[in-house]
Amino acid sequence: MVPFAALLAALDEIPDPRRPQGRRYAMSHLLLFSVLAVLAGATSYRSIVTFLAVHRERLNAVFGARLRRAPAVNTLRHLFVTLDPDALEAAFRHHARHLDGAIAPTGKRIIALDGKTLRGSFDHLHDRTTAHVLSAFASDAALILAHREVAAAPEEIGGVQALIAELGVSGVLFTADVLHCQKAPSPAPPRAATPSWSA
Repeated sequence: MVPFAALLAALDEIPDPRRPQGRRYAMSHLLLFSVLAVLAGATSYRSIVTFLAVHRERLNAVFGARLRRAPAVNTLRHLFVTLDPDALEAAFRHHARHLDGAIAPTGKRIIALDGKTLRGSFDHLHDRTTAHVLSAFASDAALILAHREVAAAPEEIGGVQALIAELGVSGVLFTADVLHCQKAPSPAPPRAATPSWSA
């Protein structure tokens, strides 16, 4: 059995933005190996490529990949820049749903909702502010169920409401920080449709 087979299958459902002649490397493997590189401490495209170069033979053997060499930095960067972020999030939510379904709840479920500004996410080249991301964390499963990017901390209030709706769960206790203790909640910000947690 290939490790992370379910995650690879979920990643394989993401539409590949590359031209057919530019698909030298399987996208699902590149995405999974990039995640492993970040978990191992990689903080840039170059350090991800270095991780792939150092561990290429082991990754090929364990995951059935066929990397003849690590991709170029520009190859990896182009993939991530052109990848549909909503499709990537949907793949991770699908995988989280698979993992969560294998856990037998022992009591009332608790999902913690929290927003964090991502360090180092300011983009000078594209004049983009730092990214602020909401996460839904199932404490009993120690599992991130979903993410949702919002403009900044004040936008988090409406973003939490939207994220709860997207999860589509019931009988769950949601927790959030003091920012959400308001009598008149803000309207949820508009966003493209995302697959429901209950789908």
